Amino acid sequence: MKNLKKKRRIQVIVLAFVALAVSTALIGFAFKDGINFFRSPSQIAETPPPPNEVFRIGGLVEEGTLERGQGETIKFMVTDGGASIPVVFTGVLPDLFDENQGMIGTGSYINGVFEASEILAKHDESYMPKEVVDALKEQGVYQEPNS
Repeated sequence: MKNLKKKRRIQVIVLAFVALAVSTALIGFAFKDGINFFRSPSQIAETPPPPNEVFRIGGLVEEGTLERGQGETIKFMVTDGGASIPVVFTGVLPDLFDENQGMIGTGSYINGVFEASEILAKHDESYMPKEVVDALKEQGVYQEPNS
């Protein structure tokens, strides 16, 4: 009788461990595509990510670099004061997207160009995404907006 209880207890513990391992693996797999890491232009210039990695880039749209191509293709440079990265986006830009304004793009860095699948822009005069502010402060080029 004691031997049977001991076996049953071991089976329950092993089953619980297997269920925990499987659920952890499933959660990790589900989050794989949902997690986008943020990088500044300086970080990308320093250590370029692999072409198959999807991440977010943020900074200021460099003045004089905004080019509208044929159709909905837009090219521009994003900078954090330390480095500039060329960006290509096909789609409709947010209304408030403009030169010298903060932006965040989601996409991949392929052959020296960030190919964005999504572009986000500031939503009022003083807003800039936190990641962009941190990156600009790190470069020493961030200026507090006038209150």
